[in-house]
Amino acid sequence: MKEKLLEIKNLSKNYSHKKNIYSKNRVIEAVKDISFTVQSQQSLGLIGESGCGKSTAAYLILRLIKPNSGKIFFGNTDITELSEREMQKYRKDIQIIFQHSSVVLDPKMTIEELLKEPLIIHNMVEKNLIDSEIDRLLNMVGLSPSEKRKFPDQLSGGQNQRIIIARAIATRPKIIVCDEPVSALDVSVQCQILNLLKKLKEDLKLTYIFISHDIKVVRFICENIAVMYNGEIIETGKTSDVLNNPKNEYTKMLMNIDLQH
Repeated sequence: MKEKLLEIKNLSKNYSHKKNIYSKNRVIEAVKDISFTVQSQQSLGLIGESGCGKSTAAYLILRLIKPNSGKIFFGNTDITELSEREMQKYRKDIQIIFQHSSVVLDPKMTIEELLKEPLIIHNMVEKNLIDSEIDRLLNMVGLSPSEKRKFPDQLSGGQNQRIIIARAIATRPKIIVCDEPVSALDVSVQCQILNLLKKLKEDLKLTYIFISHDIKVVRFICENIAVMYNGEIIETGKTSDVLNNPKNEYTKMLMNIDLQH
């Protein structure tokens, strides 16, 4: 039996919003009392339409934003209220792959510099081994080490996404949050990146939380699934069970939309 790597208990996040200086504060419940568990070396797909709270949930898990209530357990450690300094030792274990390369890749840095950054910050290898580690990472994501002298704008969208993946695995994480990692790519490139992510999961014994609105993507890469609607998780289970026999009407609607595409 695989160990429990991440447990989310009754997690909520609210935002206050005012249309103008004269209007009253309106509370927006972005995430409402969600709970789920992720086992080591498994993938959980978090699916739902845009605005349902998927990305907010991801940023809560990563402790990029703080919840209003609830708990986040990484292994046996409650990381919910840790200070940023205390969180630092967990950062290398919990990484993220963003949708857009512009969020991660500084256009003024070479690929070599971009990959060196996480290695140095988290003291991953001895200084004299950094160059060979960068080459190893590039090989692992299907790129030639000769690309490391280039800048992001000299690479294709798919190549840049491989660099983002290389940065994520550079710290040898236990869990990676994949936030719509292929939705900005062409269909043919999507398949290549998904196959790469699946291979890395097996080779490195990774755990994924895979955020997507695309049911086909989640079906391909995730063993388990959680459906989000209006900030809440409304259905969970094994991916095949939920998608082949959805119980919730919203899940059925998502399936119908997927079939039309």
